[in-house]
Amino acid sequence: MTDHDQLPEKGTSGTRRHAAASALLVYAGVRALGLAALAAWCAGTGKSPHTLLSARWDSLWYVRVAEHGYGWEVTLPDGSVHSNLAFFPLLPWLERLVAGIDPLDYADAGLVVSAVASLCAAGGIFAVADRLYGRRAGVCAVALWAVLPVGIVQSMAYSESLFTALAAWSLYAVLTGRWVTAGLLASLAGLTRPVGGAVVLALWAAAVVEARRRGRIDVRVALGALLAPLGAAAYVLWVGHRTGGGLFGYLDVQEGWGNGFDGGYAFARFIGDKFTSVPGALAGLGLIVGVALLIRLYVAGVRQRQPLPLLVYTGVVLVLALCAAGYFGSKPRLLMPAFPLLLPLAVALARLRTSRSALVIGGAAVAGAVYGAFWLNGSGPP
Repeated sequence: MTDHDQLPEKGTSGTRRHAAASALLVYAGVRALGLAALAAWCAGTGKSPHTLLSARWDSLWYVRVAEHGYGWEVTLPDGSVHSNLAFFPLLPWLERLVAGIDPLDYADAGLVVSAVASLCAAGGIFAVADRLYGRRAGVCAVALWAVLPVGIVQSMAYSESLFTALAAWSLYAVLTGRWVTAGLLASLAGLTRPVGGAVVLALWAAAVVEARRRGRIDVRVALGALLAPLGAAAYVLWVGHRTGGGLFGYLDVQEGWGNGFDGGYAFARFIGDKFTSVPGALAGLGLIVGVALLIRLYVAGVRQRQPLPLLVYTGVVLVLALCAAGYFGSKPRLLMPAFPLLLPLAVALARLRTSRSALVIGGAAVAGAVYGAFWLNGSGPP
């Protein structure tokens, strides 16, 4: 791939708006297919698709925060404590806001927030890919994010869509020199998920490069860099004050959930334990191939000369997702915000004829919809 191959197509703002609308239409169609597959699967299992999307696993914790605030915890038989302080506040705040405006309960408000946020995330992914590689690549990047095997999470009352939207638009603001906007969005991302630090580090890396290029520190760049960590810092410090744990109070809360950073040791042991039986060995081999593919896509992004903020952001998301201890079934959804990994595939897909790229996306959409329905009716995202 040459630099010339990566140049975005020139066009008017009208053509870009049309391409953006096409990307959102493709995204909405894929998500509608996923929901239809889920409804059909649930008709056979007798489960409620509404309950699966809005009232299981983390969704229940977010609803409890929205309804009653912080302070709820559960003590398990082994003595470990699960506290709702582990869940960052922006999603439950928005659930409370939506429920206050419209006569919805908090669970349905969460679905509304997730639906809007997922469209905003798709728009942000398109904006980044379009700026770097052109409109066709932008549409393909959105389609690829939509057809991810665990893409059904984008339609759940979870925080992945909200975080991805804030991260994507913050990164786009960095790429276009809107530093204060980037800082504000990064701060909001830091109020959404612990991995918000990835957006902050991406902005800081870009700010350092910009300062070196200018030979001085621009006021707007400095302001954006100062705003970026405020959301996460405020919540972490508040949790530390509330629990009496100081700076490490939030880490203590996460430890109660069995979460922590161990450099990937627990994940490696989890994979190694799979090789005690033939079916398990196949699963373990699949996990190794999956991790290798993620690394290969990141290397492809480096060779593609993705801008430094994207590489820093993606690298941090990858490291935190793969090298943290915890429930390993959640790792696929934790990787979902790492959308720049899809850009090399999007560029390759954009070079195909429209009929061929549509066939690839269509096949992946059907496979993803079926898998999402199966997954959510089974173990699903914890």
